[in-house]
Amino acid sequence: MSSRNVRGGAHAAGGSKAAFSMFQQKDVAAGGTGKVTSENTGGAPTNPASIKERLLGWCQQVTRGYNNVNVTNFSSSWADGMAFCALVHHYLPNSINFDALNPKDRRKNFEIAFKAAEDNGCAPLLDVNDMIEMGDKPDWKCVFTYIQSLYKHFVMMPQAMAARAATSAQAGNH
Repeated sequence: MSSRNVRGGAHAAGGSKAAFSMFQQKDVAAGGTGKVTSENTGGAPTNPASIKERLLGWCQQVTRGYNNVNVTNFSSSWADGMAFCALVHHYLPNSINFDALNPKDRRKNFEIAFKAAEDNGCAPLLDVNDMIEMGDKPDWKCVFTYIQSLYKHFVMMPQAMAARAATSAQAGNH
């Protein structure tokens, strides 16, 4: 693994633990909590295993039906970049020509997915070169953290904005 586990050139001599720590710092810098938690209220899972299962279920749901994508985990399922592209394409269909992708062109797939996400306001937590170097088994914590940030961006933030807008509209009517 390179010394740059997280975009921004962070030196990670401690391998996966250091990479995960840097992801947490990036998440905080991007407005997150830096913790692997669910922000939902009322019945939301609070233990790490439940959160991981729920996030994996979300990934499976939004990538279902995409060619060459079978999400079963947070490691090897993401190794060719196709699942990242499918997930981003689900929310930003005009930003990726999914039918033109090739699962054998890992670098291009990562570049396309990460650029489309970043261009639409997602935090740049993963680095293409590091994903290439990790090969067929990327560090699941790195992938999980990035997927969690995409979930927050695509699912949690729109709900929060809609709730704030509804509250503001109600306040304006009184």
